[in-house]
Amino acid sequence: MAVPAPSRPPNAPPEPFTAGRSGTISASGPSMPIDVKICGLRDMQNLSAAIDAGADMVGFVFFPPSPRDISPAEAAPLLKAARGRALAVALVVDADDALIDDAVAAGIDMLQLHGSETPQRVRDIKARTGLPVMKAVGIADTQDLSALDAYFGVADRILLDAKPPRDATRPGGHGRTFDWDILAKLDPGRSFMLSGGLNPSNVAAAIAAVRPAGVDVSSGVERAPGVKDEALIRQFIANARKAAASSEARVSS
Repeated sequence: MAVPAPSRPPNAPPEPFTAGRSGTISASGPSMPIDVKICGLRDMQNLSAAIDAGADMVGFVFFPPSPRDISPAEAAPLLKAARGRALAVALVVDADDALIDDAVAAGIDMLQLHGSETPQRVRDIKARTGLPVMKAVGIADTQDLSALDAYFGVADRILLDAKPPRDATRPGGHGRTFDWDILAKLDPGRSFMLSGGLNPSNVAAAIAAVRPAGVDVSSGVERAPGVKDEALIRQFIANARKAAASSEARVSS
């Protein structure tokens, strides 16, 4: 059942978050080896499927060009249902303050900036909302890693995604992976989430290769653009959990 809670005004401080089945807590307390985020949710059925399967984070896309777009007003009942069960993340792309305020008023827990937002814009949004911010950075080659320095220490989380094709009309990996070997050159002390072309078949390999702090999937658990598949959602989360546990066991042994 949903845990009702009133929407927060734009400048309200973030509330402590306690997740459900996975046991992950974003602010303090014990955590699983990895966070799993299911993004691009648009209806209660798939939201429930993601949370019941153990998703730590659920994402809502506030970007009209995307086939997964949903307005803050439409998302509000879903955000209310997720309260206390999973961290609700609003994905925005170079959003203005009005959209940011609408997203916060709808009840989101975190903002995911997936456009060309500068480190200063990240700071400004954090100050305006009092909420944690995740910054997505597109990766295609080792040169792209240099952009990360400006965001580590500013953003609360970093999401490494595949760069979109040159002719793309929206950001993101568009179902494509990038060469994970590129990340071997990244400072091992820096924590990040991984996205870009992940699906139930390759998420275990991604976790074994990269050991990210979290994985994020959208199109990889869909049967058509914007149409989530409950079975794929459950399979993705299960495979990610199993791979993370195996990876943790190898490190501990």
